[in-house]
Amino acid sequence: MAEADSNEQTQTSHDDFGLSAVKELLSLLHQTDVTEVKIERGDMKLHVKRGTAPQSPTPLLVTPSLPSAIPATPQELLPPPPSFQSTATLGETPMMSASDSDVPPGSTTITAPMVGTFYTTPSPKDQPFIHEGDIISPNDAVGIIEAMKIMNEIVFEGETVGKVTRILVSNGQPVEYGQILMIVEPAV
Repeated sequence: MAEADSNEQTQTSHDDFGLSAVKELLSLLHQTDVTEVKIERGDMKLHVKRGTAPQSPTPLLVTPSLPSAIPATPQELLPPPPSFQSTATLGETPMMSASDSDVPPGSTTITAPMVGTFYTTPSPKDQPFIHEGDIISPNDAVGIIEAMKIMNEIVFEGETVGKVTRILVSNGQPVEYGQILMIVEPAV
């Protein structure tokens, strides 16, 4: 019996962590989601790792779900434009925006041919191209739209002389493609 005890002591001195305990630990790792275990007992260290851990965290990509019905036209994606623009600068009165239904019969509209910033003058020191009540002829300049640092002159493309009855945008205001900038009625 003493011989069995000394044999058992020799095994435990060589196996500080206990072979049966390590086997049980490996079995538990296999049955759980744990991938790594570190145990230290005095000078002895045991490090068990299952699989290969990524070197850096993998980014989690989340894709938003799409609505069940996709709008038929791009205009349905955007909220309706506000009926009142509050971008007036000091000393200017806010300008009203108009839709096609607000345009009087027989009138012509001048619309923005591009997205950009509308300017009423060729430079900050100059007078505006036009004012409400001015009479304009075909191909007269009525403003500038800056798009991508390029100044694009906007001209009246009507067929006859007209009177500017409403200017719907203010100096320095951002405009959208197709937005009505001015309403021009036939000159009497």
